Amino acid sequence: MKKSISLIAVIAMFATTAIAQTTPQTSRAASPAQVTNQSAETTLKFKEEEHNFGTIPEGPSVSYDFEFKNTGKEPIVLSNVQASCGCTTPTWPKEPIAPGQSSKITATYSTQGRPGQINKTITVTSNVGTKVLKITGMVEKAPDSSVPSNNNSMMKH
Repeated sequence: MKKSISLIAVIAMFATTAIAQTTPQTSRAASPAQVTNQSAETTLKFKEEEHNFGTIPEGPSVSYDFEFKNTGKEPIVLSNVQASCGCTTPTWPKEPIAPGQSSKITATYSTQGRPGQINKTITVTSNVGTKVLKITGMVEKAPDSSVPSNNNSMMKH
């Protein structure tokens, strides 16, 4: 009988612990919705969020400026701007963007050795949320370079 009572007490203790642990998780689940609601009122407004380079030749790098404006009442700080791969290099302002001020994020894509479709993203993280910018296009393969022939008749013996 004592074993049964002890077993019931242990089960009750685990049940109480399990219920107590679910309460903070419920609270945490509500937080992302609040963040999402705040993000919906973002004050970072881009002129364009996607740019198509069209068909470009392989070799030279190409760049595009994503222009944006702070349409809110507080300064915006871009904490990180990350490209989806090493072939794309973003540059962005490190100083706060004051209300009403405009600025730009430059995305530079290296076409060298990358013929084919371009489909890259740039993730912008700031104090008002996260925004994903996109660059697309087609890199036309450069003509094969002429390789010098191994002509032995020209060599002196």
